Amino acid sequence: MAAITVRQARRLALARAGLLRPEWTGMPGRARGRGPAARRACHEVIRRFGYLQLDSIGVTGARTHGLVLMSRLAGLDPALGEELLQPDEPLFEGLGHEACWQPIELYPLFDFRRRELRGAPRWGRFVASHRSIARDLLRRIEAEGPLRSLDFDSRRLGDAWTAKTTTYVASALWGTGELAIRERRGFQRVYDLPERVIPEDLRSAPVAASEALPALVLKALDGHGWASRATIVDTWRLRRRAAEVDAALSRLAEEGRVVGCTLAGRDGLRVPGWVRPDDLELASKLDRARPRRDRGVLLSPFDPVLWDRGRVATLFGFDQVLEIYKPADQRRHGYYCLPVLAGDELVARVDIKADRRAGRVVVLSCHHEDARPSAADREAVRHALDRHAGMLGMEVDH
Repeated sequence: MAAITVRQARRLALARAGLLRPEWTGMPGRARGRGPAARRACHEVIRRFGYLQLDSIGVTGARTHGLVLMSRLAGLDPALGEELLQPDEPLFEGLGHEACWQPIELYPLFDFRRRELRGAPRWGRFVASHRSIARDLLRRIEAEGPLRSLDFDSRRLGDAWTAKTTTYVASALWGTGELAIRERRGFQRVYDLPERVIPEDLRSAPVAASEALPALVLKALDGHGWASRATIVDTWRLRRRAAEVDAALSRLAEEGRVVGCTLAGRDGLRVPGWVRPDDLELASKLDRARPRRDRGVLLSPFDPVLWDRGRVATLFGFDQVLEIYKPADQRRHGYYCLPVLAGDELVARVDIKADRRAGRVVVLSCHHEDARPSAADREAVRHALDRHAGMLGMEVDH
């Protein structure tokens, strides 16, 4: 079995995530404005992971999907992060890794999930218990065209309870594939019939789970570099199919497309995992690289590099916590802290608030990992804040 060090795995993860130099990542490092070239760069980032997680919190001046793109693409207009899902764009909104935007070519790979949800209480069974509302909604969208939940108003549907229930029904129909999300307006979903959103060749060619899972394993490793089995499973929320993931890994190993690889962790810890052969070679090259430590960048707490808290602790020695659900007096670092990446280390976390009216980014708190941060680490935080504010067209109020 192959072996990889923590530093190699960490740098490989950042390279595959598009957070090191373009010559190491194979991805663009800039995207000017919001034109076609910028859109293509965003699509390239999403294609690398296979997903871009969505979340509504925008206190930093951009929601998480915008933050992920901003951290990789200097010069990007942050507004583009809200506008990527449009008719005829190569994306769809699905339940891949949580609710996310995904490359359109992955649509057939998740047919097993849409079928699976048809028997789940929150999805298919909920629709079945409100079948008349579902029929009326589908007929209305067919006749009137795309609708938002704002269009499910009580005057049209009889009462507020019906309007709210219809919103839940619409979401459930989306999860099971009977509706699709055409676009988002002000972050609100616009529902339409799948045949008016998803190309016919992708809708008519569903892929069985036995064939989809090997492809999804490879896509997970495409974004992670080295990963444990648990990380691969959680990338696509496949815990109920863990045995099938194991079978997919064995099949890919027999084909020589993945290699079993042990991570030599801290304090003698050894973690079994998997890596693609080409990435194992890249990891060896990155071991000799010298990432810049003074050019920091802010990462979304939902960044693909950060959502697996155990993996972050292993690779970075960093306790990634999200405290938005804690009472203010119980928070250690802040409401919506953004970790600061400097070179290949997470050196600090900042809690910021974008004041659009004043045109300033207010730093509510800053916590360095080192009790006595170096000059390079302090400069990395300053650079990260200035970079973020500059992309928003604001200045930093330290």
